[in-house]
Parts: sequence; structure tokens; C-alpha cells
Amino acid sequence: MIIRPRRLRKNETLRNMVAETAVNPDSLVYPMFVVEGEGIKEPIPSMPGQFRFSIDELLRELDVCVLAGIKSIMLFGIPNHKDETATCAYDDEGIVQRAVRSVKAHFAKLNVITDVCLCEYMSHGHCGIVKDGEVDNDATLELLAKTALSHAQAGADMVAPSDMMDGRVAAIRECLDAHGFQNVPIMAYSAKFASAYYGPFRDAADSAPQFGDRKSYQMDVRNGREAMREVALDIEEGADIVMVKPGLAFLDVLRTAADMSDVPVAVYNVSGEYSMVKAAAQMGWIDENAIIRENLFAFKRAGADIIITYHAKEALEKGLLK
Repeated sequence: MIIRPRRLRKNETLRNMVAETAVNPDSLVYPMFVVEGEGIKEPIPSMPGQFRFSIDELLRELDVCVLAGIKSIMLFGIPNHKDETATCAYDDEGIVQRAVRSVKAHFAKLNVITDVCLCEYMSHGHCGIVKDGEVDNDATLELLAKTALSHAQAGADMVAPSDMMDGRVAAIRECLDAHGFQNVPIMAYSAKFASAYYGPFRDAADSAPQFGDRKSYQMDVRNGREAMREVALDIEEGADIVMVKPGLAFLDVLRTAADMSDVPVAVYNVSGEYSMVKAAAQMGWIDENAIIRENLFAFKRAGADIIITYHAKEALEKGLLK
């Protein structure tokens, strides 16, 4: 035999030399949950290793995260008050707004991304204004823009609308620009599917809808071409980064998005994917570190420039990116 591919797999040095895929630690984003109160570090039962933090405890945790090499976080806020117009979402003294100010005051170089959605702040748990039992797309846009603006005013480095309302990227871009925040980028949840993989997150963020589901605005899991239409629309409206969510079950969509997009592409390694790994590891059924590493390389190999993952901290601490 003349051709023997195994020659380049002979030892670790050779394998590393010819490796096609690398995950840059700077490309990882660590999602974190922040709640009202003080001295709170509350474990999330369905997401082992993840917590809800009060702002003071969040700052303590970030000392550890920054030391591990975390460069970017994504904040999700859980308010004490919910209503039908999500008033706490765009309140200057809201939980996310205060958290952003505190984080930036203590960690000026940390890249703070904020999730822009209304579900955690709505009494009904949906991502927009509900009229006659349905989410009103256009009435929701103003509230999303106000929320993004309040995050930018608090010091957020980037805003990430996750609601899947039509036209929300354009509405947010117009609002930010009109108020002098032309340089705040938008990471759009562009192809966000109505997925069963979000279950643990809804426990963590207390954001499960009180009636119906989100299939009238999040994407049908059966559709791939439609995802590309959503990506193209968000780019046209001014998205600086587009995202595919979830990750593992949608690697085909991620690959296609990466091939067609002329802006960076993010992937969200979501709560259900995280929790399945943790549960199987607790049962002793898998090699947890090897699975985490393999999943991260799968996202990168499929074309992700940015990986949002609850595994970010442990991946850096354990050296799993090598």
C-alpha cells in the first residue's frame, strides 16, 4: 500500500500537527443567571454545576471565571416581579441592568453580552405582548428595543435578542443608533428552533410559558431552508453575529449558515445538551471530559466562530481544548 492515512495518527505530536480544528478559548461565551437579593448562590437542580447568583456572588464567581480564562459572559436576569408588559426587562434598575454596571465596574475588560428577551419578565412566560391569546409581533418590537437600549446604557458590550420576533434586529439597531450606541453589536438568535432541549433552562430562568408553546414564533425543528432565510433577514437588518440554537441536533443548519453567512456565526450549546452530558456522567456511562471536548470540536468543525456553552469554565480549567 502506498497510501496509509494511519501514518499521521502514529503519536500525539503528529496528530496535533495535522489537526484540522482548533477551539480558541476567546471564542467561548459562558452563560450565567443573576437574581435579586444578596448572598445567593443557588444550585440549579436540572443543570448540575450551574447556579443562580445574586450580584455580589456573581462577582465572586467571576473572579474564578476570569482566572480560568473566561473572556465573555452572557447574562440572563430573573426578576422578582413579572407582569404582562415585562416592565422589569427595561427598567434602569432591573436585575440585568444593575448586574451589568457592577460587572463592568469590577471587570472592565470582560466582554458582557446580555440576552434580550421578555419571557423571564412576562407573567405568562411568552416572549412578547399577548393579545387575544397570541403573541403580537409588532407590539413587542418596541419593548425589545427599549430593553436592548437599557442594557447598552448600563454598559453591555453586546446585546443578543433571542425572542424570534420578525423585524426585531432592525428595531433594535434603529433604537441603539438613535441613542448614540452605533458601536454596540447585535448577536441575533437567528435560527432558534422550538426545541425540547431547552427544558433545564426554563427551570433555571423560571421562563416556561403558562399556556400554549412557542412554536408560533420559534422555528419548526423540521426546517432547514427556512433557517437560512432567517439568517439572511437578520444580516440584512444589521445583525453583526448570527446564531444557531440548539447546537448538537442542528449541526447541519450550523454548517449551512457558516457557508452562506458573511458575518460571524455563533452556536448555543444549550441546557438540555449540557444536562444530558452531566446526567450520563453521573451514572458513569460516559467519559465526561472526552464528551465535552468532542462536542466543542464538533461545533467548531461545523463552522461556529463562537460557542456559547455552560461547559466553558470547566473546559478551560480542565484544559479540554487541546
